[in-house]
Parts: sequence; C-alpha cells; structure tokens
Amino acid sequence: MKGLGTRALVFLTGCFVYSFLEIASRGFTHWTMTLTGGFVLTIIYEMHVRLKNTPLWQKCLLGSLIITSVEFTIGVIVNIVLNWHVWDYSDMPLNILGQICLPFTVLWFFLCIPANFVCKGISRRLEE
Repeated sequence: MKGLGTRALVFLTGCFVYSFLEIASRGFTHWTMTLTGGFVLTIIYEMHVRLKNTPLWQKCLLGSLIITSVEFTIGVIVNIVLNWHVWDYSDMPLNILGQICLPFTVLWFFLCIPANFVCKGISRRLEE
C-alpha cells in the first residue's frame, strides 16, 4: 500500500492516537482535535520520509514546532473566531492568546519520539 492509502492510514492513526491520549489525560476530546491529530501525524510522517537521515532530536524539535504552529492556527479558528472553547491555556506559563504555551511545546517534543517510531514502522511496512 503506497501513496494515498499509506497517508490515509497515517491520518487515521493520528486521529485515533491523539483522541485516545486526550481522553486518557483530560477525560474528553473534541472532533476538531481528532482531525488535528490526524493532520499533524500526516505532516510528521512526511517529515520522517523526507528527512530519514536527520537526527531524532532535530526531528523532534521540528515536530514540536510544527505541532505548536498547527495548534495555534486551529486554536485561533475554533477558540477565538468560532468561540467554541475547545481548550484554553491562559492559566499556563508563557502562553500566547491562551492557544499555545511553552510547557505543551516541550510535551510535543517528547511525544514526537514515539511518533517517529510509529512513522518509521508504517514506512517500513507500507512504503518499501
């Protein structure tokens, strides 16, 4: 299974895993976060495929910046523009508009470690 089928599997994996992590950590999720998780894992997968020889720490740094950027963009749309109140980091240190904060950017860095191995496994089994 190459190309679109692989990307669909990666997207659905991201949807499921992120929703599971969010439900396990805070007891609920929102459909926008489910889709965001799929979108983000797809981007991280593409990064993994294109930057195979890049050190893991660099992939994690880039991944955390990507996730934080996507989170900010989605947050502005769903929380500020649409006023859906999906999340609010206003009480977290070093936040921007309550949509992103440094502690979660650090968390995304560490979550990129297992995400990298998931992408590596998918790539090995389905792309080669």
